[in-house]
Amino acid sequence: MTARLHDAGVEDEQGAGSTPGLPPRERAQDGYSLIELLVVCLMIGALCAIAIPQFLSQSAKAKDVSAKELLHGAQVTAEAIGAENDGSYESVTTTELNRIEPAIAIEKSESHAYVTTTTHSPREYSVTAKATDGTELTLSRNTAGEVGRSCRSPKNVKSCSQGETGSW
Repeated sequence: MTARLHDAGVEDEQGAGSTPGLPPRERAQDGYSLIELLVVCLMIGALCAIAIPQFLSQSAKAKDVSAKELLHGAQVTAEAIGAENDGSYESVTTTELNRIEPAIAIEKSESHAYVTTTTHSPREYSVTAKATDGTELTLSRNTAGEVGRSCRSPKNVKSCSQGETGSW
């Protein structure tokens, strides 16, 4: 019976069959061809070329965000100091900010942002924080009550919006 099925062009138990006038079929190879593997590798490479710079950009932004959050806390604390002193900001110093709000880091660190300097007068102040990548962010309040934000990055970082210097 196997021979009759084989002669009729139907596959036998080994998977090989024949059609009259055509050579016997070869058994199908399992797996992927070299071209298929190369195409997949190229696609993965293209996706990595797009994703890696985006990831690195987000990492730099995360470092800036911690310094910005620190400055926001320092701003709230400085306004509280002004409210306690009849509108005078002369007491806005790094040690006073840290005394009132212990979460405001003032000691130099490579692992987290910290407040580096303050300037103060009766009607205005500024607070500068340094991010872990070396970027210095400054928040200032002038005599008219307007708040300004400036940024200065090291030459190799350029995390400020306009390059090495700018605003945030």
